Amino acid sequence: MRILVVGGVAAGMSAASRARRHDPHARITVLERSDWISYGACGLPYVLSRDTRGDPGDFGVLVARTPEQMQDQGIDVHLRHDVTGVDAAARTVRVHDRDTGRTRTEPYDQLLLATGVHAARPDWAARDVAGVHVLRDIPDGQAIEADLQRGARRAVIVGGGYIGLEVAESLTRRGLHVTLLEHAGQVAGRALDPAYRDLVGQTLRDAGVDLRTGTQVRGLHTRAGRVTGVETQDGPVSADLVIVAVGVRPSTDLARAAGVRLGRSGAVSVDARQRTNVDGIWAAGDVCEVTHRVTRRRVHLPLGLAANRMGRVAGVNMVGGDARFPGVVGTAIFRVFDRSVARTGLTQDEADAAGLDAVSVDLSSRDHAGYMRDAHDLHVRLTAERGSGRLLGAQFVGVGDAVKRVDVIAALLHSRGRVHDLAEMDLAYAPPFSSVWDVLLVAAGRLGKAVREGQTGRPPPHPGA
Repeated sequence: MRILVVGGVAAGMSAASRARRHDPHARITVLERSDWISYGACGLPYVLSRDTRGDPGDFGVLVARTPEQMQDQGIDVHLRHDVTGVDAAARTVRVHDRDTGRTRTEPYDQLLLATGVHAARPDWAARDVAGVHVLRDIPDGQAIEADLQRGARRAVIVGGGYIGLEVAESLTRRGLHVTLLEHAGQVAGRALDPAYRDLVGQTLRDAGVDLRTGTQVRGLHTRAGRVTGVETQDGPVSADLVIVAVGVRPSTDLARAAGVRLGRSGAVSVDARQRTNVDGIWAAGDVCEVTHRVTRRRVHLPLGLAANRMGRVAGVNMVGGDARFPGVVGTAIFRVFDRSVARTGLTQDEADAAGLDAVSVDLSSRDHAGYMRDAHDLHVRLTAERGSGRLLGAQFVGVGDAVKRVDVIAALLHSRGRVHDLAEMDLAYAPPFSSVWDVLLVAAGRLGKAVREGQTGRPPPHPGA
């Protein structure tokens, strides 16, 4: 059995390791185009902010497994190898070795495409201008760190999604003056409903970030091949460093060339076993669509845990096993300075767009017993379906680990739980962690009443108002 894995980060290495565990005799080869495998890309902003262990600026701290460690498991890893073509009929791939400059053909019995996503770049974000970066992998992080070491003092971040928000914090903490430009009216995109996006935006401003929403970038200003600023409809903004964080796109060139079907989202279409429509070709990770368990629709949600799980499923099945990927509920969490933000399932806006008859309630409370000195505000929105009372989603804005309550809702969403199920849960209580009636239980009681009475669910001006 000859297994080829294209891509050696989350899904690819999970698949290779799981395939080896289930078949000790398979010949498993991983082809990775970069110099790194098996690392936590989500930690990149925190290396930049000096929040990680190890030496300052050491991105190696993110590495979970080295090529040598994988070799010890009987998995061949080839770095700096670009797969440039797939012949599905002959079951071969064309590989270019960037170190030797040679191109060769590799046969396979089973092929896994774990090519992930690439950062979107608008036309104005020229690749040949020094100081203009994206942040998707370790080389990106190293390039940004190099500019910081050169003495960059003014940073412009274009895009207010997860990466843009995290990098805004990282660079502010490194002492840079940070301007964040977002073309929409609020940051946090579709992750949150409007009132909760406002809380995130205010947090940025309170931390000293120059946040400009409703701003369109039109081009770059350069001198001697290095960026000096960006041009907007309101005029120029000076910058020594520009981070483009306007989203990602699934890297599907190989899949399309091999005849693999793409879904409506533009990502690779796979079944629950991670099979594509082409015999012998599998796909896993951020390059794939997944089933959203709340809407039952196919969506593209590139998240780290899902990528690892899809890789495990593919690894089992490529060596003759029978595993299934159960889908996702869209759980995500991030930090912005002193606030933590989490969401799962659907927002009210997403539920409306999906045609669901949804209702939401908002509650602002303390994250544990109010008489405790370290208690903080916690803003919660719960969303459910009228009539059935089925939970649809939740959003949290708070401090520290308080927003990890999102996992309770995520667990209920996986089992299609109802508001009544949440209201009757036996949740932990001690004053340093929760009130005796946890904020989730109080919100569930209010939402149950809203579901029964058919309240409108329109958001208040601010959470808890």
